[in-house]
Amino acid sequence: MAYTQAGNKAVQKYSKKAYDQILFRVKKGEAEKIKVHAKSMGESLNGFISRAVNETMEKDKGGE
Repeated sequence: MAYTQAGNKAVQKYSKKAYDQILFRVKKGEAEKIKVHAKSMGESLNGFISRAVNETMEKDKGGE
């Protein structure tokens, strides 16, 4: 599918409505390590970070 400005605008509008965004900062060099690990697990960077957060929250619930 060809890139169009109208298509890009539609995707941005949908994303703004459907998703929250969190800025995540790491020390220099850590981002590449995280990306490589995510890829080695067959995940996107976003998918890996989301899974890590969700698994940690579930684990933390067990300690209440």
